Amino acid sequence: MSKLIYIIAGEPSGDILASRLMQALRRRDSGIDFTGVGGETMLATGFRSLFPIKEISVMGFWEVVPRLPIILKRMKQVVADLRAQQPDILITVDSWGFVGAVLKKMQKRKMKIPTVHYVAPQVWAWKKSRASKAAKLMDRLMTLWPYEPPYFEKYGLRCDFVGHPVVENEQPKGDPARFRSQHRIPEKCTLLCVLPGSRFSEIKRLVPVFKEVVTRLQAQLPDLFVAIPTVEAIAVEVEQAFADMSTPHCVVRGQNARYHTFHACRFAIAASGTVTLELTACGAPHLIAYRFSILTNRLVKCFATTKYANLINILADREVIPEFVLDRCREDLIYTKALELMQNMGKAQEQMAQAKECFVSLKPEGTMPSEKAASVVLEMVGCGNLPPKNRSI
Repeated sequence: MSKLIYIIAGEPSGDILASRLMQALRRRDSGIDFTGVGGETMLATGFRSLFPIKEISVMGFWEVVPRLPIILKRMKQVVADLRAQQPDILITVDSWGFVGAVLKKMQKRKMKIPTVHYVAPQVWAWKKSRASKAAKLMDRLMTLWPYEPPYFEKYGLRCDFVGHPVVENEQPKGDPARFRSQHRIPEKCTLLCVLPGSRFSEIKRLVPVFKEVVTRLQAQLPDLFVAIPTVEAIAVEVEQAFADMSTPHCVVRGQNARYHTFHACRFAIAASGTVTLELTACGAPHLIAYRFSILTNRLVKCFATTKYANLINILADREVIPEFVLDRCREDLIYTKALELMQNMGKAQEQMAQAKECFVSLKPEGTMPSEKAASVVLEMVGCGNLPPKNRSI
């Protein structure tokens, strides 16, 4: 009998993680069916999403408020769909604000669906006491970072460090020359990659800053060309946001084209997030920047307990990747550092050498991350460590 796996991935980074997990599961068991909520990478594999994930992809405190009605509506819809589908297992991927609320509603309704969460809630960055509450909402947790399991295991939650799937994509694919030709990127130019984020709120707050940085850089680098990788869900908005930028540029869609850009560029300016691992895997020197609304910035400064925002820096416990977040997300600061690294490639490559050292800790011993994650899921579904589900209502 085929297994039904329900997946909730509420944002583009989770969509990529989930798609790799799905591929690994299909390699092990072709009889698995998938349903739930996902993005364009999952959709490309034949997955059907209950609704577009851009409706729930939002980050910050005050940024959530205007979207709250649609988010609450979608939570209710997901819970109803789970009750109707009665899957063999529920896999929630990242997006803890949304999926955590869904799990609470399931628990309140006594829905006995086995659950595994993929990507640990960042209790180490915000409030460590939240780990006990999160541990009560799931049956198992798969972490991307080796230092995360102890935060949850002390509350009785079984945790598996599975590693970060980004280490599986270190090699380029396709023809770089063809990529440049397809996107009308001059063969001889200073190619800058700009990544303003994958959420509407990020586009709104970061694009003006990044455009000003580009204008300043072009004054020093006349042959500058800007490539802007984006996800399909917000591609139109990204194109509109950069339409009035005088610097030659192109918007790049699709995951493969995204990696081509990373391999081809001299430097990248990116919104803080998982993308720093992708850039490091492709050997692209970069810096990260991020800011919220004024009120959210203040709250983050009050409650954040981590020293760094960048994932590589957190692993290294030092600033390997320059980061400009909150009050330091300023055009002048970003421009100065970007120009320094673009004009000193020796220093930029040293940055990448140090960053790649951190990758050793992101891969589980003896296997690939997506395969390790698939093993955890199949163990839960097939080995009887959790009760089988009766899909009849």
